[in-house]
Amino acid sequence: MFKKILVANRGEIAVRIIRACREMGIATVAVYSEADREALHVMLADEAVCIGPAKSKDSYLNMQNIISATVLTGATAIHPGFGFLSENSSFARMCEDCNITFIGPYADTIDLLGNKSKARETMQKAGVPVVPGSDGELDDLKEAIKLADQIGYPLMIKASAGGGGKGMRAVHHKKDFENAFSSAKAEAKAAFGDDNLYMEKLIIHPKHIEFQILADKFGNVIHLGERDCSVQRRNQKMMEECPCPIISEKLRTKMGNAAVKAAKATGYVNAGTIEFLLDEQGNYYFMEMNTRIQVEHPITEMVTGVDLIKEQIKIAYGETLSYQQEDIHFHGHAIECRINAEDPERKFMPCPGTIENLLLPGGLGIRIDSAIYPGYQVPACYDSMLAKLIAYGRDREEAIQKMKRALYELEIEGIKTNTDFQLALMDRKEIQEGSYNTGLIEGMIKHE
Repeated sequence: MFKKILVANRGEIAVRIIRACREMGIATVAVYSEADREALHVMLADEAVCIGPAKSKDSYLNMQNIISATVLTGATAIHPGFGFLSENSSFARMCEDCNITFIGPYADTIDLLGNKSKARETMQKAGVPVVPGSDGELDDLKEAIKLADQIGYPLMIKASAGGGGKGMRAVHHKKDFENAFSSAKAEAKAAFGDDNLYMEKLIIHPKHIEFQILADKFGNVIHLGERDCSVQRRNQKMMEECPCPIISEKLRTKMGNAAVKAAKATGYVNAGTIEFLLDEQGNYYFMEMNTRIQVEHPITEMVTGVDLIKEQIKIAYGETLSYQQEDIHFHGHAIECRINAEDPERKFMPCPGTIENLLLPGGLGIRIDSAIYPGYQVPACYDSMLAKLIAYGRDREEAIQKMKRALYELEIEGIKTNTDFQLALMDRKEIQEGSYNTGLIEGMIKHE
């Protein structure tokens, strides 16, 4: 097994990885920006190296500095977590060239799945259902308009190299197509350096369902069930649960098999997530594949008992999967709420600052993944997520009640957070009944 791993990330996911490594007897190296000098992941790791100024491009996205820190400390593997360089094929390839193990899929696989239109073509060939749309990238505006007429409105224009809601435009009427096409192209170019676009039929208010998969270097692939990630604001997830409250065992098996088929079609290795859209008629369509560990991975861990970070490390080292499909059993129900430093009353404006006092909830079935502490200075230059609050119950009703109790107990003083918003969300009829979709949050905001 690896003797030392460098964790190329920050915040709660860096802490999560360091904890898993410590349990496995693996030494860790934290990297940090000047803004994160007092961060928890820096304190918990065995070694720490400053890799640059506060701005991400100068630190957590600085590939050369991270590689240098790895070589300097004698680490032989890098865990990228999520975000930053986790889905950057150039970085994965740089690791390979330097004889450093990248704990994730191969660079070529990241390239294939990072280009959304190519991934779509691959899934079509593999027999995985995809949303009706363009067969490849859109070459010019006139051809795109013709194709849009054939697909039918409403539709969604998407950036081929996209993610996080960037370079996406919903088009409900033909008269709006040209403007949407141009603005999506410009945003994609600015965000990803790639202005290629494709389009799909817009599924109105679908469920956003993702399947967790694990794949080793010997062709073994399993799925660990689904997560319902439909509670979103501007394509950013706010609350997730596992399993999905409306999916039958028959549909779970069918979608799980499709997820495994999708992973095998790309020669995938390590942990990944196949994302589907599920319409009101029970039809499901491949949307994209995330080639990294997900923010919401803890809820899958809670219902399966599988430590996904440890599995990632074992797979990267070259071990066969610890589990076969028949070993995966689902017990109980888990919910995750993302606690962010933001003010819901001011259009969810980010609220950096100093945490003056902190009370974290506890008790049976409650898990907190976080890197905050009293006196911690929440920086303005990174994502606003402070913590992931996870509640586990024997069934969905118990999980909801535990989450409400935990949110009630949670106190973060000194900055604004979305805790009260999440608590109000738990009382919504749609959440109580499991009948929500991706339009829930926007509907709430519009109504208010």
